[in-house]
Amino acid sequence: MTTPSRRDLANAIRFLAIDAVQAANSGHPGMPMGMADIAEVLWNDYLKVNPANPGWADRDRFVLSNGHGSMLQYALLHLAGFDLPIDELKRFRQLGSRTPGHPENHVTPGVETTTGPLGQGLANAVGFALAEKLLAQRFNRDGHTIVDHRTWVFLGDGCLMEGISHEAASLAGTWGLHKLIAFWDDNRISIDGNTDGWFTDDTPKRFEAYGWNVIRGVDGHDPVEIKTAIETALKSTDKPTLICCRTTIGFGSPNKAGKESSHGAPLGKDEVQATREALGWPYPPFEIPAEIYAGWRARDRAAAEAEWNARFAAYKAAYPQAAAEFERRLSGALPAGFEAAADAFIARLQQDGPVIASRKASQNAIEAFAPLLPELVGGSADLAHSNLTLWKGSKSVAGSDPDANYVYYGVREFGMSAISNGLALHGGFLPFDATFLVFSDYARNAVRMSALMGAHAIHVYTHDSIGLGEDGPTHQPIEHLASLRHIPNNDVWRPCDAVESAVAWKAAIARADGPSCLVFSRQTLPHQVRTPEQVAAIARGGYVLKDSVGAPEVILIATGSEVALAMQAAAQLGEKVRVVSMPSTNVFERQDAAYREAVLPKACRKRVAVEAGVTGFWRQYVGLDGAVVGIDTFGASAPAEALFPHFGLTVERLIEVINAL
Repeated sequence: MTTPSRRDLANAIRFLAIDAVQAANSGHPGMPMGMADIAEVLWNDYLKVNPANPGWADRDRFVLSNGHGSMLQYALLHLAGFDLPIDELKRFRQLGSRTPGHPENHVTPGVETTTGPLGQGLANAVGFALAEKLLAQRFNRDGHTIVDHRTWVFLGDGCLMEGISHEAASLAGTWGLHKLIAFWDDNRISIDGNTDGWFTDDTPKRFEAYGWNVIRGVDGHDPVEIKTAIETALKSTDKPTLICCRTTIGFGSPNKAGKESSHGAPLGKDEVQATREALGWPYPPFEIPAEIYAGWRARDRAAAEAEWNARFAAYKAAYPQAAAEFERRLSGALPAGFEAAADAFIARLQQDGPVIASRKASQNAIEAFAPLLPELVGGSADLAHSNLTLWKGSKSVAGSDPDANYVYYGVREFGMSAISNGLALHGGFLPFDATFLVFSDYARNAVRMSALMGAHAIHVYTHDSIGLGEDGPTHQPIEHLASLRHIPNNDVWRPCDAVESAVAWKAAIARADGPSCLVFSRQTLPHQVRTPEQVAAIARGGYVLKDSVGAPEVILIATGSEVALAMQAAAQLGEKVRVVSMPSTNVFERQDAAYREAVLPKACRKRVAVEAGVTGFWRQYVGLDGAVVGIDTFGASAPAEALFPHFGLTVERLIEVINAL
């Protein structure tokens, strides 16, 4: 082969995807075949990454929102020289490989975010672009630009059909995220066939209405048109850009190009051979000629990082404190002294004993911790004055303030949570978001993705039970706590007073390997008396709040507002009753067996759990001999003081259940 053409370089992507899907007998070849020409131009001429150091600070972020086409990304990473050898491509979709069915950020070097649930990648990309904007505002100085990178996102028709694309794109336009550039794979095919019957939106006008720069009618198979479109996008200084690329799904396949049959299944042996002949690719499966590798690796991809290192060294000499703070934030380390300051705040709360709603206690914790954590950025889905997420230092991210830290998300729970994931994955920020607990349903898949990716995001949910009162069953969560607790790697906290609320915030801030859901009440909760040892034990997820004299004959387990009920019942039942406050079952389950036995000794089989939610979750703690007091129906519209007795959440009912054991 002589010097390869751009089409030759793109065909390497196509056939790595075709061959990997064929070998796995599973996958999606059509999208990689259709977007290969776009990807080749972007990765070879524009994308700022270093395969030798995939995580360097000022790299561009590439997001494959249409993650079913994962072989496109794996082929790109392999060809560009990332640590993804050809043998890993041969093991596509196999157990233990670094090429899973959809891109996973913790599996494959060079993958920034886990994608597959359509549209969420676009929202993550908005989070990446917002992070770049805020870091640039905070750290760049005249003559010293250390934050200057772009976020590039590939998306398909499915991403645009998902409602989250509206939520995320609307915010990106409002915030003027001009370093966000999206490529729409306009192939008019989805799994069910031609989209004329279900996707007839005028997408360019839609994005123009959001405040985006839109480049129409780009031939997604013409490198010149693609390059011209990118050059136009790079000139935008106040708007994100959508590049509308007309493509053919399954490009090059004689019998399946432009058809849904190429979307989600191998082409088949005969069609693979026919496609090789049609595109002039005579090489056997997984064979890439040396000239093709040379073409992909001709660009010095390490040069951009080397140049940035020199700039950062100059910045560090001129602004040593800012440079040290930049490095700390990107490392994820907490500020020196944070833990001691947080512990002192918690100790003062225990001493002062405030009697307040836990949502107010949450706001007080934010007021105490946020001045110590410039990386803390967050907001609410149009419920700031109900969730109580605003604090004295809140400054909107929509502006240019170097200390901008508050996000007015509007009524966009799903987009909000996925943008938080992007902020967390980008680095340099600790994001939180907030809404009512019942509306965590809108956000749940993004919360699941937080946990799957190990994203350090904090999801705040208030109005945690029938205690919110008159708004009624549409707003009263019943099954939500159990549902969130069942997400693997997701820590759910439901504190019973101001002290537990502050401990929950501290734990969520300190946890670096996954998300936390902090669940707070609308109604006032009483303060609980504790020893210093009990205060320290809160962080273990469950602890003995009131102990029995001698071995317990009855154990009451409670969370949140129901801890007070358990304490009152125990006071009436005598000295043989132990009360366990269990603010986080997820954290408690990670404690060693000896600690868990000390809190919940197996010898005591008379156990009652009480929580204003579904009862089934608590059977693992009370067993067949125990009982659960909770709610297994929807709520009702009435004042909270009428609802708790109506649903049997009273001291009297609790004592009755205990005595019946």
